[in-house]
Amino acid sequence: MATLVLAAGLAACGSEDGAGKGGDAKADGSATPKAEAVQSAYRNTVAADTAKMTVSSKAVADGQAVTAHGAGVVDLRKGASRITLTSQGTEIEQRVVDGVVYQKPSGGQRAEIPGGKTWMKIDLARLNRSGATGQSQAGDPAEPFHYLKGVGREDVTRVGAQTLDGTRTTHYRVSVPVSSLAKDNARQAEELRRQLGKSSLPVDLWLDDQGRLRQESVRLALHPLKGKTPGKENAQVTSTTVLRFSDFGTRASVTAPPASDTADVTDRLAKSGGSAPGGSAQRG
Repeated sequence: MATLVLAAGLAACGSEDGAGKGGDAKADGSATPKAEAVQSAYRNTVAADTAKMTVSSKAVADGQAVTAHGAGVVDLRKGASRITLTSQGTEIEQRVVDGVVYQKPSGGQRAEIPGGKTWMKIDLARLNRSGATGQSQAGDPAEPFHYLKGVGREDVTRVGAQTLDGTRTTHYRVSVPVSSLAKDNARQAEELRRQLGKSSLPVDLWLDDQGRLRQESVRLALHPLKGKTPGKENAQVTSTTVLRFSDFGTRASVTAPPASDTADVTDRLAKSGGSAPGGSAQRG
């Protein structure tokens, strides 16, 4: 199945006040318009420097579901992260440093890494430049956070106030251009537009009283492209990703593994259309 985000999660817990489009207040009750609150969210969150991060995902196609869950830390300024991903009984340690993904699978999948190395290396910029489309098995788990950069002043709805893990937040629904989901890959963006049947999609955000992102949920409903999507011709793929930040300011030192213990599989990934050795569960 071809999905940009193999992702997802549980619905947010807690109750909402159902304020709807009429509410322009932030979670702290100030008079900041809802559009400005959302547009400031990326900057306010990055200002926190670091955070703990969890990502949950669920993709369903042809009656079959694949789920994944990860927990780790993220350096919001540098864009680096360290996370342990678990999917279908397989555990993968992943690091993202300077736009490069490093993955260390567990068990028998480690034998599939070339040269007997422990880590796979995937250069995301190089992979995008190759024009590879379809399902990619590697990605930045914090990538949905960067979708906030593409939010405009229109199509921002204040859904209501909600408490997440003891933190008061305001839930917003925004419209994000598909181009924000296929960063630096015009071919992939066009393919996504065709699969989605539209040029933008709704994204749900939960901001705390300091305007920082606490949770983000992205749901895709993709229609198969003829001749490109295995399985039934009319099988729809649904994918949901839930990204959550907490404990802002936590220690988040992330370094690349030793070069002597990594195998660069970027070109192999590009030639296979995005299927990494070992079949990782995450695509950001």
